[in-house]
Amino acid sequence: MFRTLTIVIALAGIIAATLLVKKSRKVEPAPPPLAEPARAPFAESIGARGIIESVNENVRIAPTVPGLITKVAVQVGDRVKEGDVLIEQDSRDATAQVRIQETQVETLRAQIAEAEVALADRRDQWTRMEKLTETRVSSVDERQRAKFAEEAASSVLNRVRTQLVAAVAQLDRAKVQIELLIVRAPRAGTVLQVNVRAGEYANFGSAEPLILLGQLDQFQLRADVDEDNASRVRPGCAAIAYIKGSTQNPIPLTFVRIEPYILPKKSLTGQSSERVDTRVLQIIFRFDAPKEAPVYVGQQMDVFLDGSAVPPKP
Repeated sequence: MFRTLTIVIALAGIIAATLLVKKSRKVEPAPPPLAEPARAPFAESIGARGIIESVNENVRIAPTVPGLITKVAVQVGDRVKEGDVLIEQDSRDATAQVRIQETQVETLRAQIAEAEVALADRRDQWTRMEKLTETRVSSVDERQRAKFAEEAASSVLNRVRTQLVAAVAQLDRAKVQIELLIVRAPRAGTVLQVNVRAGEYANFGSAEPLILLGQLDQFQLRADVDEDNASRVRPGCAAIAYIKGSTQNPIPLTFVRIEPYILPKKSLTGQSSERVDTRVLQIIFRFDAPKEAPVYVGQQMDVFLDGSAVPPKP
C-alpha cells in the first residue's frame, strides 16, 4: 500500500513538473501599447528625437562677477527688452571704492594746481635770473640752480598729472564694477526659468543658470540623428514632428542648418535597449507654435526626416 502511494505521488510530481515547464515556455502575446506610436510619414524616413528650444536658442544668464544677490527683478513668464535689469548684486563695497577714487582724483587735482603755481614761480625766478646774468649781477651757479629748480617743478607737475590720469582710470574701473553687479538682459525675450533668490550667493560654474531667457515668437527644434544615419541626412530635407507619445497633429518643420559636429548623445528616452554611448548629428529646424495643442521649451518630440532626397552631385 505504501509503495503504491509513493508511486502515485512520484507520477503526480512528474506531471506537475511537465505542466510547469510547458507553461513557462509558452510565449505570452505582447501587451498592446498604451498609445499608438507615431508612424513614419515618408517612404524612407529617418527617425530622430528632438528637443524644443526658443528661437535662436536659449540664453543662460550668469553673473559677471560673484556676489550676494540683493534683488531679482523678474519672474517666470515676464517679457523683457534688451538692457532691462534682471538681477542686482550687493554693491556696497564697489560704491565705497568709487568714493575712495573720487577723493583721490580731487586730491590730485588740488596737487596739480599747487604744482602749477610752484612751476610758475620757478619759471619767473629763472627768467629774472637770466636777465641778471646778462648784467652780471648773479653768478653762473645761481643761474644753474634756478634752471634746475624750474625743471624739477616741471617734472613734479608732469608726475602729478600722470597720477591723475591713472586715478581717473581707476575711478572709471570702479564705476564699471558697480555696473557689472547689475545683470541686464542681453536681448529681448521671455523669462523661462528663475533659479536664484534674493539673499543667495551667485558664483561661477553653477550647474543651473541664474535665469534662462528665450524668444517664444517662434520655436526651434534640435533633432538628434544617430551617427549611423548621419550620411543619409541632406541639407534642406523635409521633416515632420509629433509631440512625444502622440500620433495626432503632425507639425511641419522648416530646415535651418546642420550642426557640423557629431556629439555624444545626451537626450535619453529611457528604453532598456537604448545605448548611452551613441553619438548623434544635430539638425536644427524651426516651426510656428501649433494651434491644436500647446508646446513648451524643453519638451521632447518624435521627429521624422525624409531620407529619400537625392544626394547632390560631386
